[in-house]
Amino acid sequence: MVLCKLPVHGAVLLFCIFVSVLFPSSLYASGKSEKRRKAAETASPAKEPAVENRRTILAGTDEGLFAVDPAGKMTALWAGGSVKKILFTANDTWVILGSEGILISTNLQTWEPRNQGLPVKTIKIFQDGKKTFLPMVQEIKDLKINPADPQIMVCATKDQVYLSRNQGQSWTSLGAPPYRTNGIKAVASAYMPRGTSSDLTVFLSHSTYGLFYIQPDRAGAQWIELSKGLEKLETTGNADEVSDIAVILATMLGETTPRPVIYAAQTFRRRIYRLDWEAQTFNLMWSDNSPFGTVDSLYAGKNGLYFLYEGMAASLDFANFAVREQPQILDSIRKASAHIKSHCMVIPEDEQIILSELWLLDEPQHENTNNAANKEGIYLPVNHAMDSRSLKPYLDVMEKSGLNMIVIDMKDDYGRLRFTPHNPAISVKGRVFRPLDIDSLLGGMKERGIYTVARVVVFKDPELAAKENGRFAVWDAKTAQPWAGYDSEQKLYDERWVDPYSQDVWEYIAATAAELHERGFDEIQFDYIRFPTDGVNLGNARYRWQENGMDMESAILSFLRHIRARVKAPISIDIYGANGWYRTGARTGQEVELLAPWVDVICPMYYPSHFEQHFLAQDPPELRPWRIYFQGTLRTARIGRSQVIIRPYVQAFFLNVSYDRKYYNPDYVRRQIEGVRAAGSGGFIYWNNTGRYEDIPVK
Repeated sequence: MVLCKLPVHGAVLLFCIFVSVLFPSSLYASGKSEKRRKAAETASPAKEPAVENRRTILAGTDEGLFAVDPAGKMTALWAGGSVKKILFTANDTWVILGSEGILISTNLQTWEPRNQGLPVKTIKIFQDGKKTFLPMVQEIKDLKINPADPQIMVCATKDQVYLSRNQGQSWTSLGAPPYRTNGIKAVASAYMPRGTSSDLTVFLSHSTYGLFYIQPDRAGAQWIELSKGLEKLETTGNADEVSDIAVILATMLGETTPRPVIYAAQTFRRRIYRLDWEAQTFNLMWSDNSPFGTVDSLYAGKNGLYFLYEGMAASLDFANFAVREQPQILDSIRKASAHIKSHCMVIPEDEQIILSELWLLDEPQHENTNNAANKEGIYLPVNHAMDSRSLKPYLDVMEKSGLNMIVIDMKDDYGRLRFTPHNPAISVKGRVFRPLDIDSLLGGMKERGIYTVARVVVFKDPELAAKENGRFAVWDAKTAQPWAGYDSEQKLYDERWVDPYSQDVWEYIAATAAELHERGFDEIQFDYIRFPTDGVNLGNARYRWQENGMDMESAILSFLRHIRARVKAPISIDIYGANGWYRTGARTGQEVELLAPWVDVICPMYYPSHFEQHFLAQDPPELRPWRIYFQGTLRTARIGRSQVIIRPYVQAFFLNVSYDRKYYNPDYVRRQIEGVRAAGSGGFIYWNNTGRYEDIPVK
């Protein structure tokens, strides 16, 4: 993302030859960032090589596009932002996709943006009392070039597909299937046969609802589902997410006609399929029968269909569908990655191979993870920590259960501050209520080696919503009062919200979090870092602090950007379980894929009681809590590209729903943590809002 850009470091000698010419010297960075431009201009200029070197790799990174020669010497080819994907067309054109959208080049030296018609979002920056705005192309989830016509390109944001017929010079929206949730993952296009002719066909995969296609040149074109044959998520009618779609011309398979052949892979199933277009069904070509696994980055080469899965590069033979591991490709990637952390690469093996999603080959890494990883603990209601007598039973529970972390409210669900701030600006916006002696509490916790997390409720805040005549509140357009959700019987929910677009709210939360860390908390955890979701009157909610070009995701990203500039502690965030299960930020703005680069820990609430009661309740139904936490933890990690710790909240409470009435007991709780541990998680937190932890297992 554009906000994660890093300065360019010294670029040196390059020889690069993916087309049959030598690249000239003096390759400098380009792009919007003045800082990067100056860094690139002061780097060592590239010199024209005396001999051609055919082992140079292209690498897309957070810092731009680089060439890496076999000796590890690097040259910046473009340094205007991050690069997530590299493509090469039949007319010798390079295309990169990243934080600045889509750019093309015919020489790897000069780059032209191709974003006309794509949506733009705005990031609001608040610093020293002044706000500025950073427009950026909405994150593009995927980009593909039609193999039969390099002028045809398709791309997608989270909720729209876009088509270009002039190699990206202009884009038009094809919309999306008529579902209310966003969640597009992959796209592709091909000329699919119809009798003696063919139709331009665009494909998309949706995280929740499967695979679809549209033929935009046909009258009344609509999206049509094409999910038959794809493995479904258990107990649902929906195909599990398709991670990538590859179009191969049959001439690569030895045929004389260039008919398209479509392959697809799944994000959470480790399977590869081939489409039977006439039967409108996918046939399974390969699976290793793993209970969980990710296949991504499909690339059609002359020797097979190349792809990545966890820790390995491999290829699928077009003739016999045998899968072969490709250790030499893996070795090339890792050697280049030793010099520069990469998202995608062009690798000159026996043939040119282009792979993205290189995170699949890495051990999970993230800033501050050494401090925040492998923590298992409880949420403790603050009223149970007011003195040593009330706290002792919980310390005993933690010792018996082998727990090493405690999460405690410092700004609670009612907007009340549960500590006495030193910073007077904090008290202006918040109300101190029955404050805890945090200095004494934290001293005792550190003596016991307990990791301490301050829970800060963010945008659900009735105290701040009521201040200054509702200046900071989400507003009700109908009543001209602070908005409050109510149900179909006009019964109000016990919630009041402040405006997530308000930089004054951000600053209040940032000041609070910064002080809590300075006072000794090891980590800051944000809850209700989302928009309101409940109420038949939700359509009346208005956000008066919203600036032009901002949406839910950009509001939360702007908030986290502000926090990151102010708070040096590890940051964790709580999210709905569904937002961690599927690639969507629907209704809340909690889109894991966008949030992961900004936080250290994500805490999904996969409470079995909160899912549909038949969900993953196949035989034996008692294992449902294990299934939900095992799969959920892995799914969130994959959606976040393994760059963030997944530390789920575990249900240690009974809810009066059908599954809990039949199965809730200590085994229910134990199976959840067994699922988390089986997934290789970075920890978990027991949640019981009354502080009752009699159901959790002991060592």
